[in-house]
Amino acid sequence: MENQNKDNKVNTDKSRNNNLPKVFLHGPLHGPPNFSVTILRPNPSHNFHILNPSSILPLQQFIATNPHHASSIAAIVTINLHPVNADDIRLLPSLRFICTPSAGTNHIDLSECRRRGIQVANAGNIFSADVADMAVALLIDVSRKISAADRWLRRQLHATSWDFPLGSKLTGKKIGIVGMGRIGSEVAKRLEGFNCMISYNSKNKKPLVSYPFYSTVLELATNTNALILCCELNDQTRYIVNKEVMLALGKGGIIVNVGRGGLIDEKELLRCLTEGEIGGAGLDVFENEPHVPKEFFSLDNVVLSPHAAVVTSGSFNGICQLVERNLEAFFSNKPLITPVI
Repeated sequence: MENQNKDNKVNTDKSRNNNLPKVFLHGPLHGPPNFSVTILRPNPSHNFHILNPSSILPLQQFIATNPHHASSIAAIVTINLHPVNADDIRLLPSLRFICTPSAGTNHIDLSECRRRGIQVANAGNIFSADVADMAVALLIDVSRKISAADRWLRRQLHATSWDFPLGSKLTGKKIGIVGMGRIGSEVAKRLEGFNCMISYNSKNKKPLVSYPFYSTVLELATNTNALILCCELNDQTRYIVNKEVMLALGKGGIIVNVGRGGLIDEKELLRCLTEGEIGGAGLDVFENEPHVPKEFFSLDNVVLSPHAAVVTSGSFNGICQLVERNLEAFFSNKPLITPVI
């Protein structure tokens, strides 16, 4: 009798799931422990059914294996910035919503989404404070050579003389912020506590922002000691920090990137760091993630972080809840919590 009751429950759950709109979990399992698995927990209260819950199969392989689902997938949740391109979208005639647990959306073909009338939601400002914290932490680390000092001390336990290079103070420095959006504003707020002189570059001048505005990143670099990149990656901002910008920043200049790796010409950055044409860099993002050029590893004027600016317990819990709330809103025909389009 007990087994029969269990079978009946399984059949009931299966029947209910078959009648619910389908959500496909899209992207490989890597990153912080359990982040990908629990970004969207299956829950009996959901009015949608999660397909590919362990994110085992890529979309095209999943559809090839389960062709009957192609016409019933109404939503995609992306994991780890996994691309959703036009070919993926065309596989799913019923797709009406894409949700990404990231602030950036350059991994999603927004033009195709607009053409198809597909709604898109992102992480909104849920990560802004954590990313701003990381940006300032990287700037301090590079300036004061904290990670380099740690490595030096571990190697020199019995050293009798001090031969470690001097760091530079942060207080009072001229800091240029590229992208004065939610994250850039939070970075500026933190750096005011160091009496830094802040200026910025953005797509447009912000009428409510009092900091000096420079219309190009080159002008900004010419007039600052450090650049912090907080802007999104698109066709206009790719390689926005090029050789000319790095040389304008100068031998003592520092670059911090918490935006996207493609904002910087990475090969030119390596050359400038190696040849001492800029002072240092703090990098949380890279051009071809998860691959990081090995040449960075031997440079003491570089601090590296594995795209971990958002990896805190607070942001983890918050984004899990936000993804669910956006899905619930979408399937209830209510406004999205953090709409992009």
